[in-house]
Amino acid sequence: MKLPPLRALPVFEAVARLNSFSRAADELSVSQSAVSHQIKALEDYLGETLFRRNGRYLELTEEGRSYQDSVTSALLQIERASEHLLGASTSRLRLAVFSSFCVRWLIPRLPSLQRAHSQIDLALEMTGESPVLSDRVADCFITIRTASPAFTYDLLYRERLFPICSRAYWRRICDALDLPPDTDPKGAAPLTPEQVARFPLLSTFSIYDRESGDWDAWFRVADERLPAGARIQHFSHMLMALEAARYDQGIALTNDYMLSDEADDNLVRLPCHTLMTGDRFYFAHKTSRRNEPAIRLVRRWLIEQAIASGLRSRHATDES
Repeated sequence: MKLPPLRALPVFEAVARLNSFSRAADELSVSQSAVSHQIKALEDYLGETLFRRNGRYLELTEEGRSYQDSVTSALLQIERASEHLLGASTSRLRLAVFSSFCVRWLIPRLPSLQRAHSQIDLALEMTGESPVLSDRVADCFITIRTASPAFTYDLLYRERLFPICSRAYWRRICDALDLPPDTDPKGAAPLTPEQVARFPLLSTFSIYDRESGDWDAWFRVADERLPAGARIQHFSHMLMALEAARYDQGIALTNDYMLSDEADDNLVRLPCHTLMTGDRFYFAHKTSRRNEPAIRLVRRWLIEQAIASGLRSRHATDES
């Protein structure tokens, strides 16, 4: 077995992660010259330059970035295997997840995970977009992208959008449409797109490429066009549109995980059609790590929670 200088690998991982020789030296409690020596020994062995300096800044070369993925994954597997043999009582796991999914759906359910699996120390890495699938980012992910063949994906949710407003605003809608003021939206006759367009529409324009894209798409599902005179207020995130709806500012489009009956008793779902966005949320992890106990437990817990909360059907088959 021909291996590189093994002492250099944790040094390389630290420099690559921290993007600094001096910070890596501090973390490893060695001198900066010792770090430089280990990196040079590794580069000499590989015959490749792993880092380059750009002025005062340090950056990985293309070869360095590729090597970082492999080294980080290998070191993590060694760490997990050692913890298992040592009988470590706590399993650390990093989960990268969309900020809105994390805040609105995952965090309220974490006490259940802690009660069921107190040995798991789950660290959450929140992202604004679908996270990069790499061990250097996290151990497992909630993502809408399934392009990497090295990962296993379990379906959690097929996204759909539907109109919501506050209870006070629903009474305002009832008054404007000559409905009885005590009409329950769950039992009311469906509102037409034309009726909905009479009220301010709260749009999350970051969901689609075009401005008002979420409402444009919602009207198209009903073979209608968004009226030219519709009053639209734009927000860059669904959380903001949801808060505007909560404070009686109009009608917003939201999805299932953003709306919790327990946490959002003041928000009601309007009797209208839904829009399937085509986005599917998956729990993802490297297939090579599928037998790690912490990943298996979190995977099973997430699927159970998705089923219990109605995000996923118990018999969902869209898994890869």
